[in-house]
Amino acid sequence: MKLPKNLGMLLLGIWLILTGLIPLLSLNFSGLGTIMAILAIAAGVFIVLIR
Repeated sequence: MKLPKNLGMLLLGIWLILTGLIPLLSLNFSGLGTIMAILAIAAGVFIVLIR
């Protein structure tokens, strides 16, 4: 399976949307911070790898 070239930007967009929605919708569950951190790291890694 070939990864799309803009995967890092897609993950970054998802992270930004979730970062805005979490406080707006008062979403809160165990592990939310960990999931958001992993998503941010993955986006950063893919953005750096493409450059």
